[in-house]
Amino acid sequence: HRHKMKALIQRVSSAKVDVDKQTVGAIGQGLLVLLAVEKHDSESHAEKIAHKLLNYRVFADDADKMNLSVRDVDGGLLIISQFTLAASTDKGMRPSFSGAAEPTVAKSCYDYCVSKLKEQHRSVETGIFAADMQVQLVNDGPVTFLLEV
Repeated sequence: HRHKMKALIQRVSSAKVDVDKQTVGAIGQGLLVLLAVEKHDSESHAEKIAHKLLNYRVFADDADKMNLSVRDVDGGLLIISQFTLAASTDKGMRPSFSGAAEPTVAKSCYDYCVSKLKEQHRSVETGIFAADMQVQLVNDGPVTFLLEV
């Protein structure tokens, strides 16, 4: 089983993340991104996922076809670190986290991905890595995809 960096993306009309009852990140139309870093993920994986997030076409064009990226619609990105997405769920009734990256490695990869996104896009918000976060979103569609690189 080759581990992959994963991003669960949800097309939203709005989303926000609170830590200790304070909003730390919020967007209007755009993508809520739950990002999981797995063992052996590197900066090159982070660059690939950043490229995919900015260019993946999930927003409707004038003909109502999914043809526009978050960049095309000038939407927001709300990036949330999501350790549990790295779980292996194929055996038993309890998730296994053996495939997840160590926290220091995961944070470094997460931070690098966020920095790459901010270099290329105006509206990038984040949660707080490893914090207890409360995420609220209005999933527009609903439209949800799992991206892996």
